[in-house]
Amino acid sequence: MDSRAVGDGAGGGPDASSPADPPSPEPDPSAGSMDARLPADLLRAVLQRLPPIDLARSACVCRAWRAVASDRAVVEAAFCAPWGVRRVVGEPATGAFWRTACLGRFALSHAVRRGDTVPGVALKYSVQVTDIKRFNNMMSDHGIYSRERLLIPISNPEILMGSTCYIEMDHNAKREVAIFYPEGRPGGKTESVASIVAAERRSKRILESVRRSLHVDDGTAAYYLSVTEGDPRAAMMEYSEDLRWEQQRAGG
Repeated sequence: MDSRAVGDGAGGGPDASSPADPPSPEPDPSAGSMDARLPADLLRAVLQRLPPIDLARSACVCRAWRAVASDRAVVEAAFCAPWGVRRVVGEPATGAFWRTACLGRFALSHAVRRGDTVPGVALKYSVQVTDIKRFNNMMSDHGIYSRERLLIPISNPEILMGSTCYIEMDHNAKREVAIFYPEGRPGGKTESVASIVAAERRSKRILESVRRSLHVDDGTAAYYLSVTEGDPRAAMMEYSEDLRWEQQRAGG
């Protein structure tokens, strides 16, 4: 008997009778990747509900996502939603301004009048003296006399509800903020304190009405009011459509 034949049959080589190993599957280039091909209206509806930092990350997915995530209306809505701000006027120096919607991005403008002092202004707005000085880049209380206005950190976010803020670079404070003018607007017509208070109360009533009708928290009610420009009926319809869409997705 040929020794080579014995060797081949005794494990010295592959067994001809055993099935061949299946070929390794070729890697699927789409496996593990996110399908970014969504309808534009659905994509906008999803992205505009993200907080600003996640919205910025979404812009890195693909061109279609970047187009929606960079849209001014979407970016502004995400920036305003946490505080119920109606709109923000102006363009920031850089796009990074929109990525953080913290309360420190907003400030109240106080026109300095004769006799004003930093402690007096702090008492008026219920904030700390050190916070005013730090926010305005002031080394001492005497810095108030060389300024026409002070930026006041927002201590009560409710004053921003339904407001219009203006993006400005304050060269004394050396910071860019969205400024709320409680007595009017920059270069515009001045409003009375009574009208401001009445508007704030009206905004609170609308928010409470929407919150109770939808059985949601204040933040959710404020968000739907912000994306519908303060229209309570439109806010309720928008919420109902979103709820219906979620139920359809869950049922499917």
